[in-house]
Amino acid sequence: MRPESRPERPRRVHRTDWMALLCGLLFIGMGIRYLTGPDPDAVIMAPILVGGLGFAAFVAILAKAIRR
Repeated sequence: MRPESRPERPRRVHRTDWMALLCGLLFIGMGIRYLTGPDPDAVIMAPILVGGLGFAAFVAILAKAIRR
């Protein structure tokens, strides 16, 4: 089949999933932190994890509200 005779397909665009993106970056950052240098204190890292997940949820809710 020649390229000129192929029918055009509409381009599919995906919306950014901010919750997944920010949570993934948070866990990658925490993993890098644990792999490099001395182990961080769990008493400090637990609130950072919970706060980061809360921030990601807040951004995801704002993005969903703005899209509508």
